[in-house]
Amino acid sequence: MPDLVKVEYGQTGKSKKTNTLGMREMQERAFNARTAQYLLIKAPPASGKSRALMFIALDKLKNQGIKKAIVAVPEKSIGASFSSTKLTEQGFFADWYVNPKYNLCTAGTDTSKVKTFLEFLESKEQILICTHATLRFAFDGLDEKKLTDTLIAIDEFHHVSADGDNRLGEVMKNMMAKSNTHVVAMTGSYFRGDNVPVLLPEDEAKFTKVTYNYYEQLNGYEFLKSLGIGYHFYTGRYFKKQLDKEISALEEILDENKKTIIHIPNVNSAESSREKYEEVGHIIDALGDLESQDEKTGVLYIKSKRSNKILKVADLVNDNQKERDKISAYLRDSNSPDTIDIIIALGMAKEGFDWPYCEHALTIGYRGSLTEIIQIIGRATRDSNNKTHAQFTNLIAQPEAETDDVKIAVNNMLKAITASLLMEQVLAPNFKFKLKEEDNEEDEKNDDENTIRIRGFKLPTSQRAKDIIESDLNDLKARILQDDKMLKAMPGNVEPEVINTILIPKIIREVYPDLSEDDVEAVRQHVVVDSVIKNSVIEEQGGKKFVRMANSFVNIDDIHIDLIDQVNPFQKAFEILSKSVTTQVLKLIDEHIQSIKIEMQEEEAVILWPKIKEWIGRTGEAPSIQSHDPKEKRMAEAVIFLRELKRQRTLNGQQ
Repeated sequence: MPDLVKVEYGQTGKSKKTNTLGMREMQERAFNARTAQYLLIKAPPASGKSRALMFIALDKLKNQGIKKAIVAVPEKSIGASFSSTKLTEQGFFADWYVNPKYNLCTAGTDTSKVKTFLEFLESKEQILICTHATLRFAFDGLDEKKLTDTLIAIDEFHHVSADGDNRLGEVMKNMMAKSNTHVVAMTGSYFRGDNVPVLLPEDEAKFTKVTYNYYEQLNGYEFLKSLGIGYHFYTGRYFKKQLDKEISALEEILDENKKTIIHIPNVNSAESSREKYEEVGHIIDALGDLESQDEKTGVLYIKSKRSNKILKVADLVNDNQKERDKISAYLRDSNSPDTIDIIIALGMAKEGFDWPYCEHALTIGYRGSLTEIIQIIGRATRDSNNKTHAQFTNLIAQPEAETDDVKIAVNNMLKAITASLLMEQVLAPNFKFKLKEEDNEEDEKNDDENTIRIRGFKLPTSQRAKDIIESDLNDLKARILQDDKMLKAMPGNVEPEVINTILIPKIIREVYPDLSEDDVEAVRQHVVVDSVIKNSVIEEQGGKKFVRMANSFVNIDDIHIDLIDQVNPFQKAFEILSKSVTTQVLKLIDEHIQSIKIEMQEEEAVILWPKIKEWIGRTGEAPSIQSHDPKEKRMAEAVIFLRELKRQRTLNGQQ
């Protein structure tokens, strides 16, 4: 099936150019905020976060009175990104040097690494690299005063959580409360799949945020021109022959001529066979015949059954540490597209994994975390002279009527579609939305082409709300799009006004309980407007711009927030779904959604009442609860709800 998302970029080279200090665009932006005690860098994979940290840490060590810098990464392999680097060769004032003794992303026990960590605090050495796990273990019983004048840098910061059971989150909280520690937090996405906040609002407010978006990164590349995001739905097992075809879904979608990372399903997911080694075997069989394995490097040599050429394959699913270390070292030293053709992985090759030649990230099974999707896509979006196009494909099991996991399959499909919609918005250029008033025509002359003025638009009043709109909008959208009630509302069985003015602000209040009602409304409007505009077609005719919303073109100068609130921000998602699956599967999805009653609120019933009256006037009958039309059925539920509400208020003596 064709890509759901296809984005093309300008190849400006801007994001790769360096200044006189050797800094790329994102790194310079981060370095300008280097004096902040708490700094959060939100930037996509391959934007250079590790080197940005080196610049900032060295300035703190040389110029800001910081005595030590500790860098924590989620897994050992990512530690290589922070290895010793000669920064002076490109104009910086110091080099990044890590004493091998204090690089703890090596083989060894946690006990020995914690001992070395504590020795480091007493030594004259300034830089230590360790895993998140070592950092957590080292903090057991550690006096926070030992961290006086210390910088703690946490890579892939979304691993932190405000949940009381998250030890890394507790470490962060105690450091900030009991010491003068500086913190640099780095992440490609601030959204966790479990909906638990990374930091409590009062702690998050202390951070200075530097944001560099995906569009800036990819548009500034030299070689990569386009990115495609697609979904391929299958029944049965992805590695077995499909009912109506002679090949498996995997063989159908896998192109051996593209440098590919295949992520097999999580062993606890519905798509998994629970036998991960057998799944690797099935993938190898789909490619061809295993000829040999290099004892020194661990590379598998497979003779292709399609072309007879020899494919070089890396197996990162293997739990044998010695074997995995061999192939990981081989990949780390890779300096040519010819080094490897296909990588098969489970939990590895996501965060911080650098294989710039990757053209295709093929992921089997739905991933519940948008962060994980962003990280996986990031494996294919490195800029490299061997490719002009990068591709992300997600193989998803579609629901089957005779199976017991219809509910799981339906939810996974809906979440996959909404994730692709969100990624399309993440990958698109940013718009600026401002209030349009009759007396601000002079101000409008200074607007750039990405600024849109909206009548009745509410602007934020607090700095907190401004920061959310500026830095956190995509993460908030991710939370909204993955909410169970929103997923059930997606296929158009809930009025757009209900989605936009009731369901969305309810989620905003849950995520940001510290916002005033005025700022909740300002943030809500920005979420809805940004979603609707980015999902709409903008055309220019006769010197004027028109935006297509709800199947009609509107002059962009005449847009009012009330008009936008009548548009379902999920409409494109349902259109995509309708075109992507068979009528039978679509019926299964609809039946599942209709079987789950969405709790009615008075505000929704009030919004529906004029539509109910219009329906009765047009048809002469009340809407039917047995109707196959979801909107008619919802109106019927509203009538029942209002009758019950009136009955209860009469009993209580209320009007």
